[in-house]
Order: sequence, then structure tokens, then C-alpha cells
Amino acid sequence: MISNPASVPPPNLRVVRVNDVLPHERGDIQRSKPLMERLRQAEYFTNPPVVADLADGHFVLMDGSNRHISLKTLGYKHIMVQIADYDSDCVELGVWQHIVADWDERRFLRMLDDIDRINVRDGWDSNAAAQVLLRGGPVYSINAVADSLAERNAVLRQVVESYHNNATLYRSPLSDPGLIWSLFPSGVALVMFPHYQPQDIIDAALEAAFLPPGVSRHIIHGRALNLNYPLAYLRSALPLAAKNEQLQEWLRKQYAQRSVRYYAEATYHFDE
Repeated sequence: MISNPASVPPPNLRVVRVNDVLPHERGDIQRSKPLMERLRQAEYFTNPPVVADLADGHFVLMDGSNRHISLKTLGYKHIMVQIADYDSDCVELGVWQHIVADWDERRFLRMLDDIDRINVRDGWDSNAAAQVLLRGGPVYSINAVADSLAERNAVLRQVVESYHNNATLYRSPLSDPGLIWSLFPSGVALVMFPHYQPQDIIDAALEAAFLPPGVSRHIIHGRALNLNYPLAYLRSALPLAAKNEQLQEWLRKQYAQRSVRYYAEATYHFDE
């Protein structure tokens, strides 16, 4: 966690090749389809994905997989990203909890039992791939029968798909069941994931051993939002170096016009 919010540097923005950005999680088609339609008609790119620079010409996608896959599908060769350093205090890596709602908990458990290469056991297991807390109280641990990162993450994707395709899924940073059940009255189960290390995210990207969508949670202090950067600049036939010069000139104008504001406090947004 950052010790001095006032010391957060300006965002490091760059235009990179879209194919040089490596996702660490499977894209969420339910979220990317409407985003693609908005981007198809939009004039501006507002929230750049956040990446870690691997220093070999590639970048690991921390956050923004649906924006990345949407631009890639729409035929964009380049994308604007914000580069963040895993080793800095400006990046915190956590997880989202999944709240499974509008479903039947017995059917949920039956579907988990039908998944190959997992064992569902009573009680909490800190080494499990995930934990399931039912609204009625029982806790189950989901243990993956896997010999590699790719196999373990593939099993985890199956677990998430079992409820993603049948129930309403909410993501939340909350972990207090009492608070969660009061805020989500239709919730039937809380799925909790272990905490990951930055190298876990990097390995998942390099090995294409994708995590399920909406599990990893990156908190970026000093994140760039609402840029309204012209998408025509990204679509243009200019070479990459020229596009980055264009971006830097645009940024200088934004600072000169006092269009950039930094908010150090944590906030809740009700307009998502």
C-alpha cells in the first residue's frame, strides 16, 4: 500500500502494438460484446488498460482485458496503455470475490461435482484453488487435481464457467459474509479465491495459462481515467514512434490547459 498518496507520479502512458500485450485472464465475452459496439461508434478512448513492462517488447495486462480484446477484434494494430511497475508502491494485487446469485445452491454443488479434476471437500483449506461459502453456512474447498499452472487455471476456469453461464455473477472486494448477504439478497454462494503474487500473473500471461475473468484485482494508484483520447489517432496509419510523439504532444496540451486532476482519496463510484 502506498505510504504517501501525494507522491504518486503522473501516469506513464504509451502507445504499443496490440499483439504485444499479453492477457493473464480469459476475456469475458458478456462484457466485451457491448463494449465492442460502443467502441465501434465512439470517437474517444477513455480508460487505457494497465500493463506491466516485461522489458522484452511485451507487456502483461494487469487490468482492461475486455478493452484490449475489443480493440484487437475491431482490427486495431495499436492501443494506448498505462504502464505500472509491480515493484512500486503504486500497484496492489488482490482478488475479487464472486457472489453467485439468482440460482439454486444444490444445483450449483451438483455442477461442481460434475467437473473433472476437482475434489469438493467439506471445510476450509488454505491450499485450495477456491472456497465456496453457501448462504446457509456450509463451507466447501475446491481442490484442483493438476500437475501444472495451465491445468490448475483451466480447472478454475471450469469452476467459474459453471456458475457464470447459469447464475447472476457479482464481483466484490468484500469478504464479510454478513455484509455481502445484506447487500445481495439474491446471493446463494460466495466464491473466494487465494491471493496471487505478481509472478503468478506474469506466468499465467507468458504460458497462456489464463485465469478466469474477474478474479485478479489490481489497484493502481495514480490511474489515468476519462482521457477522451481520439480513437482516430490510434486507427491512423502513422508508425508506432510517430503515434507516441503524437500522444506526448497531446498530454502536454492537457497539462497546459489544466485538464488533469489528481484525486488522492479512495472513492466509491455509483455511475458504472
